Amino acid sequence: MTEEPDPHLCLAIDIGGTKMAIALIDRSGRILWQDRTRTPKASNKDALFKVLADLIEIAMLAADARGPVVAVGVGCGGPMTDELVSPVNIPAWRGFPLAARVGGLPRIGKLGIPVALDNDAKALALAEGWRGNALGEANFLAMVVSTGVGGGIVLDGRLLDGAQGNAGHIGHVIVEPEGRLCGCGARGCLEAEASGRAIEEITGGAAADASPEIRERTGRLVGRAVASAANLLDLRRVLVGGSVALGYGTSFFLAAQREIDARARLTFSTGTRIDPVGLGPDAPIIGAAAVGWRSLGFDVLGGGE
Repeated sequence: MTEEPDPHLCLAIDIGGTKMAIALIDRSGRILWQDRTRTPKASNKDALFKVLADLIEIAMLAADARGPVVAVGVGCGGPMTDELVSPVNIPAWRGFPLAARVGGLPRIGKLGIPVALDNDAKALALAEGWRGNALGEANFLAMVVSTGVGGGIVLDGRLLDGAQGNAGHIGHVIVEPEGRLCGCGARGCLEAEASGRAIEEITGGAAADASPEIRERTGRLVGRAVASAANLLDLRRVLVGGSVALGYGTSFFLAAQREIDARARLTFSTGTRIDPVGLGPDAPIIGAAAVGWRSLGFDVLGGGE
């Protein structure tokens, strides 16, 4: 007898400085429906949340024809404290109770659907360990190089959280001492030098139109941060997604690898490899679903079995 597929769904939400994405994803990691919109440059926190709430309403209507939503997983830029988010690239949300606000929406709250929240780059790490290029890996770093730069660390088969859930913020490793001022207040952070927003400020044009020299510099700086992480954490597997990294492609990854080879020289870090995420542009939204399924006890880093 053929086993019937599990009809239960996770409502996955990925929030970044450029876009808000939403999807219905089953327990196998399959995307059944998805939509997105640009993140408004709103200064009012409630006006910004209204855009997300409308997107969630559309998704819940789509779920009516596909199966019951049993969890909500949210990946959002950080930092965050407990259930409050303060994304560097979304100034309107400082100390914003995102999970509570999502859980209070009628279509979520009345059904008692649990809402789980985590950093978007940590969610990416879960996605790659669940269904991507880190499947079966016990030690790896996953990164997003997009509007901002973030990371998620898995060591000994466990996603690192840290004291307040912010472990993995590789975007704030210093790669250019006395470099550009970062949104966090420090100078020379990887995010201030190699994020999409930083590249636009440096070049005066769209990050996608950057010159070969800028693309190589971006890869080199990412490689510099990765080498430090490999030396610190005793890991050799690094997977990178995000519009900048995936958009720049081969030149970015070759430059990053050269820098890693030059700077990760300890016996345990020599040979560290950097590659694109296996799930491509879908990695962040699948990661948000992984956050939701994980909150229900689903072992995503064990392959979802």
